[in-house]
Amino acid sequence: MMITAMISRRSSSALRIFGLARSHPIRSPPRAFSTTQVVSADLGTAEFGEQHIAKGIGRLTKHVFEEGKGTFITTDKGVQLLDLTAGIGVVNLGHCHPKVSAAAAAQCSRITHAQVNIGFSAAQIALLKELIPILPHASLDTVFFWNSGAEAVEAAVKLARAATKKPNIIVMQGSYHGRTNATASMTRSKTIYGEGHGPLMGGVFATAFPYYSQFGGAKHDTSTEELVNQSLSQLRLTLQQQTSPSDTAAIIVEPVLGEGGYVPAPPAFLHGLRKICDDHDILLIADEVQSGMGRTGHLWYVEHSGVRPDILIFAKGIANGFPLSGIASRKGLMDLQKPGSMGGTYAGNAVACAAATATIQAFREENILANVAARSKQLFSFLHELKESGTKAGDLIEDVRGSGLMVGVQFANKKLSRESDNVAAARYAKPQHQIAPQVVQECIKRNMLLLSTSVFDVLRFIPPLTINQQEMTQACGIFKDALEAVAKEL
Repeated sequence: MMITAMISRRSSSALRIFGLARSHPIRSPPRAFSTTQVVSADLGTAEFGEQHIAKGIGRLTKHVFEEGKGTFITTDKGVQLLDLTAGIGVVNLGHCHPKVSAAAAAQCSRITHAQVNIGFSAAQIALLKELIPILPHASLDTVFFWNSGAEAVEAAVKLARAATKKPNIIVMQGSYHGRTNATASMTRSKTIYGEGHGPLMGGVFATAFPYYSQFGGAKHDTSTEELVNQSLSQLRLTLQQQTSPSDTAAIIVEPVLGEGGYVPAPPAFLHGLRKICDDHDILLIADEVQSGMGRTGHLWYVEHSGVRPDILIFAKGIANGFPLSGIASRKGLMDLQKPGSMGGTYAGNAVACAAATATIQAFREENILANVAARSKQLFSFLHELKESGTKAGDLIEDVRGSGLMVGVQFANKKLSRESDNVAAARYAKPQHQIAPQVVQECIKRNMLLLSTSVFDVLRFIPPLTINQQEMTQACGIFKDALEAVAKEL
């Protein structure tokens, strides 16, 4: 062993002499700031985006948006688009509302990143003083801010599991809660959000939502009472057959089904959920990411029913385009989480919080909800009149539904089926010829942005809540022309 040790020491000495052994790792010299690859200057703006932005993003158009003001967006080609999407229900006060933009700009001159795990953010505290008084129930007195709707949903699930010490979550058929791994597992509006990305988060179970297209044999005129009774019966079976109440932390519901078809939950259904939750010590989570902040004519749709959620989720319209989301619950529940279990680098960004404070103030000062009521009446009147017009275009409309300026139109092509295409799709699980995507494209040709939604044949109207009477009249005219163009080809 002594001879081996001597050889080893001599070998090491020799390696050091020849520079083959080093006590420190080899490090490359620092590289001066420079580009590592050349990008093409020949591509147009949209083409450059297609080349370098992730393909996983679906996109309605190839327009490049350069400027937005109120209900209109202007492209890099100078095309002015009437925006009936509001950035998918985000810019509720319209693009670049002057008070919101001014508040954000002013905050940029003070502090942009007041990190929540290091200290309190003055911008957050100011927002809380405006937000807590407008939440839908007095018990919702404690808030956690995050960035996106999906993150807020995950925060709600994390809180529910921590507070109840139970693992499982019940979601609604047709629901949409996000595209992260956890929220894609909770989403039931389309399979595309989780397809090929498994395994997704476990402990998620789905139950029925009172929407006629999701019940085989039901039609658009099936009574609300019957749909509610069937849905609550299915929920009770879910708790008996799939996830025991002792294992179920929470039931999460969109008070207005969003990506699943723009279907408001009947008050009786929400009250039924509340009772089942109370009977079984289960938390009720209201996901108002899309339906909140005045979208439905109420600041929160749950106000319509008076049902108290244990946890409220908000995002989208809360900061009128700045990335901000959050959850609200009662202090006794949120205090069950250990310090350090929640947080995030950008959670409740100061600039976004300042924008949200200005958004709430603008709602109050400009009487936004009164405009929502007036424009909602205008839109519903137009749609019902068109549906009952007896024209070829009007006959394609099967159902008009929604609340405020969260409005869905469902189609049925009677040439293809004696029933709704949507019922047929639900029953036979086969792709059906859809009208909504064609109407969307016809609207785009006429410089108006509109979206379809769900696996069913549904269009959704989600304009800025500040849209005026003239703009709504223009939007209705474009929609009518687009639908007539589609009907002519059928």
